[in-house]
Formats: sequence, C-alpha cells, structure tokens
Amino acid sequence: MTGRNAGGRLAGQVAVITGGGSGIGRGLVLGFAQEGARVAVLERDPVRGRAVVEAVAAAGGDARWFDCDVSRAEQVTRAVTAAADEYGSIDVLVNNAGITTTAPLGELSLRQWSETIAVDLTGVFLMTQAVSGVMMGQRRGRIINIASQLGLRGAPQMAHYCAAKAGVLGLTRACARELVAHGIRVNAIAPGPTMTENLAGVPQGILDEIRSELPIECFAARHRCRGTLGRAATRDRYQ
Repeated sequence: MTGRNAGGRLAGQVAVITGGGSGIGRGLVLGFAQEGARVAVLERDPVRGRAVVEAVAAAGGDARWFDCDVSRAEQVTRAVTAAADEYGSIDVLVNNAGITTTAPLGELSLRQWSETIAVDLTGVFLMTQAVSGVMMGQRRGRIINIASQLGLRGAPQMAHYCAAKAGVLGLTRACARELVAHGIRVNAIAPGPTMTENLAGVPQGILDEIRSELPIECFAARHRCRGTLGRAATRDRYQ
C-alpha cells in the first residue's frame, strides 16, 4: 500500500467498514484508504483494529478504530454515532463482518446457529438501519453488503452460514428498493472462497469440495476484492 491518494476514486469520501481488522475487511480498509477515503474501522478485536489503523497511518492514510460487535444493537448505535461525529458524514458502508464455522446438520447446535445469524445477518441489518439514518439526512450514500456464493448454492456442513448469507441477499434487495428514494444505493457482492483467516477452521475435505466446483479450481486472494468494491463505492451520475 502507498500513501493516501488525494486524487483517488474515493478521495474526500468517508467509508465505514465492519470487520475491518482481518481477512477481506482488512484488505478493504487498506484499499479504500489508498484510494483517498477516510475509513472508520468497526472491529471488536482491539489488537486487530489498532493494527490496521496503524498500517493505514504508516502509509499516509486516515483511519480510526471504533470498538463494535455488530450483533449488539447498542454497540452499533454508539459506533455509528461516534464515526459520524468524527468525520461529519458517512458516504459508504461496507457490511463485511462475519464468522464462519462448520458442523454436520445433525450436530449443529442452536448456539452455533444463533451466533452465526447474529453476526452475519442481524449485524448487517443493524448496521444498515443505523447508517441509513445518517445517509437519509445527507440524501446520498452507498451500502455494500458482503454476501457469499454459498448463499446462492449452499455447502455441506455450513447450513447456518449459507442461511445467513442467503438472508443478506434478500435483505439487500429489500433495502435497495426502499432506500433508493432517499438517494441511497444498496448492493451486495457474493465472493467465492477467499484465502482469509475465516477459512482456517473449515475442514480440508469441505474446502476441496468447494474448490472442485470452481471453474479454475483456486481460491481468491483477499486483495482481489478491492477493485470490485471500489467500483461499487464510487459515486455515479445518478447521485
């Protein structure tokens, strides 16, 4: 990553990225900052949150860490309010925070199910609800939800994750129709398997099965997501 780009595609924009301390989220924070955005990093792990902010600062960018568990409504409200107060506006929200575990359907506990839905789906709802309130006052904004191809086609031993990501797609469609009248675009991106920390706990057999269904039988690197997200985050002539 090089220094903040005053002429970048996101110059002058404020982006809120959840789960920005690791995986795809960390790559997005670094990429958005490189394109000139000021980035609010919402992350519940303070070590990871501070580390990515330091990496952005070392490269000449502008990022702030806000402690937030997206599954907790009170923490979401507090973090979004603090970010809006800090930067004065929110132009882009990337709902990236998520967790991944595996279990055969017959062994999937209600706790695993509930925790995954709480972070991967309810967290998207809570963040969208809070940030859209800010964006409505501005009459502009872009919300980008990170879904998954598994929300479209499913995968063995991942019923909870697949259900959550399918829910994200439905939530995205509903919010897109409702918020467009307020100048807010809502989109989802459904990446395939990406080499991040989240895959560390997925059994090799499941990874091999997922890989075998891919056209080129390889997983993406997390930095490859930056370009797609950058295009979705930029303003266009309709805004």
